[in-house]
Amino acid sequence: MTTSGITLGFFYAPALCLLWLTKHAMGSALLSAPGSVTAADGGSVTVLCQYDQQFRENTKYWCKGIIYEFCSIVVKTPRTRENNRSSIRDDKEAGVFTVTMTSLRKSDQDTYWCVVARHGKNVYTKVTLRVSPAVITTTINTPTSSSPTQDEIRWWAPLRWILFISMLCCLVTTHVIAWRIKTSRKLQPHHQFQHQN
Repeated sequence: MTTSGITLGFFYAPALCLLWLTKHAMGSALLSAPGSVTAADGGSVTVLCQYDQQFRENTKYWCKGIIYEFCSIVVKTPRTRENNRSSIRDDKEAGVFTVTMTSLRKSDQDTYWCVVARHGKNVYTKVTLRVSPAVITTTINTPTSSSPTQDEIRWWAPLRWILFISMLCCLVTTHVIAWRIKTSRKLQPHHQFQHQN
């Protein structure tokens, strides 16, 4: 590997790490929901999707499909809407939209998405619904420990900037070190040639 290849490696590795960290952490801080819920065949399930207050006026929806980009909308806001066996309600004060599915069937078992529509890229998080043949009528699985509160979401904003600046400093430092190594290697043959003369 050449020195320029090493320099590019030093430059791109922290940049890619920073990009992944920012994208992953921002999405999870802006919208949260339980990763999976289980309900009985014939029963009902309620899922709480908690969002950051900056999205109070945005459209929210519940989407079905294993791949987000190809999912089909089951039900969406702006108002409380019902669609056959599914309904959605947006509590803007609490920053939570609630999806309820009733008369569950085995065919309802699938991957769903809590989605907040916005300009650019939507914010979304995955929820897996399992329908069991048990006689339990309702199962609500909304673990509060994994759903960040508004206070937890608020502290993420300054933290992500601290992480961003730290990673940027690491990136610049690594780039400067690689540049110094490269220039010192260029100067060494020149000094050796002068000593021989």
